[in-house]
Amino acid sequence: MSSTTTRTRPPRRVAVIGAALVIYLGTAALFVAVLSSMFGVARRGGGALFGERVAIVELEGLIVDVDDQVRELRAYRDNPGIRAVVIRINSPGGAVAPTQELYGAIRRLREAGKPVVASLDAVAASGGYYVAVAADQIYANPGTLTGSIGVVMQMANLNALMKKVGVEYVVVKAGEFKDVGNFARPMTAEERRILQALLDDVHGQFIAAVADGRKLDRAEVRRFADGRVFSGSQAKTLRMIDALGGLEEAVDGAATLAGLPKPPRVIGPRRRFSVVDLLRNQLGLAGLLATPTLPLLRTPLYLMD
Repeated sequence: MSSTTTRTRPPRRVAVIGAALVIYLGTAALFVAVLSSMFGVARRGGGALFGERVAIVELEGLIVDVDDQVRELRAYRDNPGIRAVVIRINSPGGAVAPTQELYGAIRRLREAGKPVVASLDAVAASGGYYVAVAADQIYANPGTLTGSIGVVMQMANLNALMKKVGVEYVVVKAGEFKDVGNFARPMTAEERRILQALLDDVHGQFIAAVADGRKLDRAEVRRFADGRVFSGSQAKTLRMIDALGGLEEAVDGAATLAGLPKPPRVIGPRRRFSVVDLLRNQLGLAGLLATPTLPLLRTPLYLMD
């Protein structure tokens, strides 16, 4: 009995030590991340714990779920210490409804009397640009990819392949167009007409948002609202943006609109600590650990580059 107990103790001890080490490393990583964020804020704004500030909100990647950004904007709208907001956009676009929801949240922030400046990073196209036009001003780098004012709906047609492998896809429906976009058969002319009318309607909403946000005539917007992508320099010529510059210039621009001294005190973007993201970045497993965000076949409308 004593020999069995002796043999089982080392593995248990190793397990306890391993668990303690993991907890210690996780705590240390979180502490470093928080400390780095605090020092970064201090460097940008000379300390932002007190006084009136400019807040930065990040929009990164596909626009599918904007609950976090909308929550941040609402919190800053209700915070008297936040005088202005910079939304930093690095996105090729995404689903229509979340894009419009974020657009609305920015407009509500402006209606509350707080200026918003959009700072376009590497890419702010389609839905990314849709969000940007809700701001008072837009800054972009000369090489930023932006524009792509259009709407797309993509569906696969596997009819020929299914016939080759002998698969019959059976649909029982009530409503003539309930299975519009069915990948197991060719699309009819009437179905295409219905979907085209739908896309044209949303495209019109996009054009209206750009015309309203940029104070341009709709006919003028239609001349470049054909889905093409522009550089920041080209966008400046077309009055799609206000000025060329990076995040620092956008923050200073927000301070000017809010009547704050430059450089202003800044609250940096909220970054949520994730062990998965940490492993993905440190071990180079971005492609391996990434999961597809968008459905492959029956997709909703996308404002995508």
